[in-house]
Amino acid sequence: MYTGLLHSHKLLVLLFLLHYVAKLVLLLMNRHEQLAKYSKLTKVPEMILSFGFLATGIGMLIKGAALSTLLIVKIVCVLASIPLAIIGFKKGNKILAFVAVFLIVMSYGLAEMNKKAKTGPVVDTSTITDPIVAGKLIYTNTCVNCHGADGKLGLSGSKDLSITQLTIDEQKTAIRNGKNAMPGYKDLSDEQIEDLIVYIATFKQ
Repeated sequence: MYTGLLHSHKLLVLLFLLHYVAKLVLLLMNRHEQLAKYSKLTKVPEMILSFGFLATGIGMLIKGAALSTLLIVKIVCVLASIPLAIIGFKKGNKILAFVAVFLIVMSYGLAEMNKKAKTGPVVDTSTITDPIVAGKLIYTNTCVNCHGADGKLGLSGSKDLSITQLTIDEQKTAIRNGKNAMPGYKDLSDEQIEDLIVYIATFKQ
């Protein structure tokens, strides 16, 4: 459910952004007649896009998106951009319209930064010989915010690790490349990923 909302949200935000970039270009080029025609023609689709990306965003929050400072700033940017866009384009105010589109672009960038921030810095486990101890350190640094200390938290669409049916190879692929809303951890070594999987296996005990 969360993954579907995430993909829908990304698509709707992208379409919404492209729509407003088109309007901004027409406004900056003083193509007021074309802008008026375009705005009239896309009035209903714009309302659908606006409702869609807000609804999917709210849906992800309800489904347990992990709130962070970046995500909160993104939400503020989106909420601020909507009235600015309405006023800016209605009054033909280029500055307000530009700021509104800039905030939308920035919110998109913040979402990507928030996704990357979830990965956290790579910890050095080279001196740790016990794979469970090393795996726990890696897990605490990279996974605990969404999966929780026992693997059952389920934030941001994360799966319950205590009942995972994935094979070891499938777990390695998911950790390395990411899966659904989970980012990939390409900076982890093969040995660190193996240690992480050994530690995750303790959740089933």
